[in-house]
This record gives sequence, C-alpha cells and structure tokens, in this order.
Amino acid sequence: MNPRRTRRTFLTDLGRTAAGVVVVGFAGACSSDDQPVLQATAAGPTPAADPTAADSTPTADPATASDDATSADAGQIVPYTVDLDFVAAFVLVRGGEAAIVDTGVAGSEGAIEAVLAEAGVGWGEVGHVILTHQHGDHAGSLEAVAGLASGAALYGGAADIPNMTAPREISAVGDGDTVFDLAIIETPGHTAGHLSVHDPASRLLITGDALVGEGGALSGPASQFSADMATAITSVGKLAELDVQRTLVSHGFPVEGGTAELVALAEQLGG
Repeated sequence: MNPRRTRRTFLTDLGRTAAGVVVVGFAGACSSDDQPVLQATAAGPTPAADPTAADSTPTADPATASDDATSADAGQIVPYTVDLDFVAAFVLVRGGEAAIVDTGVAGSEGAIEAVLAEAGVGWGEVGHVILTHQHGDHAGSLEAVAGLASGAALYGGAADIPNMTAPREISAVGDGDTVFDLAIIETPGHTAGHLSVHDPASRLLITGDALVGEGGALSGPASQFSADMATAITSVGKLAELDVQRTLVSHGFPVEGGTAELVALAEQLGG
C-alpha cells in the first residue's frame, strides 16, 4: 500500500470500487503552535503534511453520493467532505440551505466553494459557520469564508473565540444549543473551547479533533496535541452517550461505527 495515499484518493477509489475494503490508518491532530501533523501508523510512515502543498480538490462524501438532492429537499442533512488531504471541513445541506463546519487552513475557501457548488448551493445559501476549535487548520479560512458567506452566523466555543479572527461577531455556543437543528456538544480537552456537532435525526456526529478515524475505527485524541488529555478523555465518554450511526472526523476517514464503538472506546480510554 502506498503510504502517501491521501484522504482524497481513498474517497475517490471508494466511490469507484463496488467490492472490497480499503483500510488506511493515520492519526492527525493540531500541535500547540497550530501546525497540522500526520502521524505514522501500521500502514507505514507518513510524511508530515505541508499546508502550502496540500491538494485541496474537494470530494463529496461517497456515502451520500446517491439521492443527495432528494434527502436534502426532504429535510434530512446531506454531508459533504471538503478534503484538504491532512484535514477536512464539512458542508451540511438541508432544504436548500447549508452550514459549514470548520474552514480549513488559510486559502481553503476555493475548495469549500467547489463543494458548495457540487451540493447545488452557493455562498448565499450558507446560513451558519460552526468552528469546532481555534487551531489554524480548522479556523484558518474563517475570515475569507465569513466574507463570502456574508449572511451566515458564526459560532464557536466561548474559550476559543478570543483566538479566532473574523469580520463580525462569533457567537458562543455550547451544550443545550442548536444550530441548523444540529446539537452543539461541548468536548473540551484538545482545546478548552472545543465543540462537536450532532445531528439526532440522521445520527451523524462530527467530532473535530475530539476523535480520530484510524484504520477504519475510532481512536482517541492524540495526547501530544491535547491541551488537557484527562478532559479530552472525559469528552469521549460524553460523546459515547449520544445516539450515533456515523462519525465524521477532521483527521482520518469517516467511520461507520455507531454508539457501541464510542462506548467501547470510552471504556478503553477510561472516559
């Protein structure tokens, strides 16, 4: 297996292949100085990612490739992945309106725009931009995205908002809040204001860096990139209380494991 295989080539091949399973494992996270890093796994050594050289070709989530428009029109969330090789942002479409979860590194607005077009919407239909946390590979294009989606409300975790730059107010959200009918879940640990996003209707969970998709399964956050690992593990236990069928992570690949896998991981970590 080619150790340089990226998330984009994985998703593209998955969409082309009707049989067989491709398993590629890697763990990614943000360091304290906001530089994205890839870690080696059993799949072989993976070079550190260079944000200036990232292939930001957008990729629609293959699991939603069929009946997307019908589902969105019916009021169900249809998720699209904005693939930036070492990190992902997400476009969520429902009823002709869109929400963006994370904005990628600086310069990612073109990739996000391409995915919006692929989803049949534009910047004018983006009503919400949710930041899982403050790190540069997640909020790096916030200024540009907020400028293009001029009608969108911006949201982040209270503790992280002071470290985000935007052309207008970022509203603090947390447990008990909903945005675009999505439940906001406070999952501190990686950063103090880290958020995850849960859609109860579709049982979809977007975890930011609270979890990593590695080797076709979920794993906990990397300790070397987490501000408070004990709190991060507690947050995994919190996610295990949700009704989940599918998990989208920012580093790694989508994981089809549900609540049972989250519970097992929380027990393994002691969360």
